[in-house]
Amino acid sequence: MNRVSTNPVLVGEGHRPLRDVVAAELRRLILDGSLPPGERLVEDRLAQQLGVSRNPIREAMRVLEAEGFLDVAARRGAFVAKLSAQQAEDLFQVRLALEPLGARLAASVGDPETDLIARAWAILDLVRESGPEQDLDVLSTLHTELHSLVFELTRNDYLIALAIPMVKRGQWLLRQSAPLQNPAAWDEHHGLIAAIAAGDPDLAEAAARHHVLSVRNALRPHLEPPEPLHDLS
Repeated sequence: MNRVSTNPVLVGEGHRPLRDVVAAELRRLILDGSLPPGERLVEDRLAQQLGVSRNPIREAMRVLEAEGFLDVAARRGAFVAKLSAQQAEDLFQVRLALEPLGARLAASVGDPETDLIARAWAILDLVRESGPEQDLDVLSTLHTELHSLVFELTRNDYLIALAIPMVKRGQWLLRQSAPLQNPAAWDEHHGLIAAIAAGDPDLAEAAARHHVLSVRNALRPHLEPPEPLHDLS
């Protein structure tokens, strides 16, 4: 069964090339879990739901296949990709490079943007008050915003441009194993934000590195193993 958002965006009247608009909408549906890993995409159904013809759907699916969001197999169709253990490891290697750097730079800013820090604390307070029964979609959105705020605090436009897509891709990985409803998964963020607010680059960098390593170790047992190679001899 295709679980597309109950209120899909009608994109047929957009001003950008339809391929790009449709690709952006399908990417959003994948990232927010409306199209979960393993879901088969049916062109006719998507075209009807998004208010476009099949051609931009087909072109957008090629874009998402190139980005790694879709797996396309001859005679089977297109499916939302499942991240293998190796793909997740690749993502965590990038996170280990960028997130400690982002935390260090955020803590090094002489006059941190207090509204961004305040928003980070507000997110953590909201999660603590709501408890583990909070909706996964809400938690996912808040987690993405929290990690994005750290990079925005760096005021480094180049790093932000590199990091925000990584944060969103990482969020997709987290949704596949759903650790966000565990309160302990949020605890390490308190030390990270506190170190940034205190202007302690060394502590912030160490907190970010520890957090990424902790998440990686927790997720490894839940990841899809790589597809076995078939002997064609």
